[in-house]
Amino acid sequence: MQGVAAGLGATEHVTSPTFTLVREYVTGRVPLAHVDLYRLEREQDVIDLALDELEDGERVLLVEWGDPVAGLLAADRLRVELVGRDPTGADETRRITVEATGASWAERTDAIAAALGRWSA
Repeated sequence: MQGVAAGLGATEHVTSPTFTLVREYVTGRVPLAHVDLYRLEREQDVIDLALDELEDGERVLLVEWGDPVAGLLAADRLRVELVGRDPTGADETRRITVEATGASWAERTDAIAAALGRWSA
């Protein structure tokens, strides 16, 4: 999250929204909303957050723990998954998977692949 905020030029202090659910950063080139759905147990709780208002095309919306509610998220999105490679947690190396979905991301697939090329296994 801190890397995304820095990449967008946000100057606010970046912290996890675990207890507030949503944090917004507005000082960068593009506003950023960071949503953490980890503690939400019901689909209605996610609906009550009004993610559709945050998915207005005016900001980057970063959703953590979104798999259980993927059907509520915009169809046009970039899914980034980080998975620890060591189940014991002793090694913090992670595997990152990037999946583009939707028309606007389809147009950018080659650029994304090129940008991530040096880290591809």
